[in-house]
Amino acid sequence: MKVVDFSQTNTVVNRFIAELRDVNVQNDKMRFRRNIERIGEIIAYEISKQLHYEEQSVTTPLGVADVTVPNDQLVLGTILRAGLPLHQGLLNVFDDAENAFVSAYRNYDENFDFDIHVEYISSPTLDGKTLILADPMLATGSSMELAWEALQSKGEPETLHIASVIASREAVNYLQEHMPEDATLWVAAVDEYLNPHKYIVPGLGDAGDLAFGEKE
Repeated sequence: MKVVDFSQTNTVVNRFIAELRDVNVQNDKMRFRRNIERIGEIIAYEISKQLHYEEQSVTTPLGVADVTVPNDQLVLGTILRAGLPLHQGLLNVFDDAENAFVSAYRNYDENFDFDIHVEYISSPTLDGKTLILADPMLATGSSMELAWEALQSKGEPETLHIASVIASREAVNYLQEHMPEDATLWVAAVDEYLNPHKYIVPGLGDAGDLAFGEKE
């Protein structure tokens, strides 16, 4: 699996990540969501360079212009609920894409150990299409792997892209072992550590709670 780590290059993505991490900025939920959305838009732009293109002729008021446009059948898949702002950023660019949603969650026991459970899938057929699967936080990589396995029940995409905001090094290594070799991971930053509760350090906290409010 190819990994594209945006933090290895000096771009405006680094400012968005800095604000997402900053406890003094996180209180502004709208800005938090918008920064994730903007990262999704940039990832979508970079993915667009990998798509297939065809020539079209477009009639203008003064003549005809020849342009090349992408012709992939795109499906934007998202792991709920934290993935929604990242999904929206991708959708802002790929506004004619089909959409898929997967509900995956951690089920904790009394020792704070957990299993990952998938309880809901809504997806079009994936056969022969380009799937962009989004999850802003890749801690262990297990949720992404289970979401991918669940979505395969809807068909076999031709190409798989994974979009994320922050991933742990452990998650990157895990996905490189368990996801298709020809998949590509696009991530804004990679952090080196997980704490004992499997949260990314330094990370940014719970992306779902910061975007939408704390859950019971």
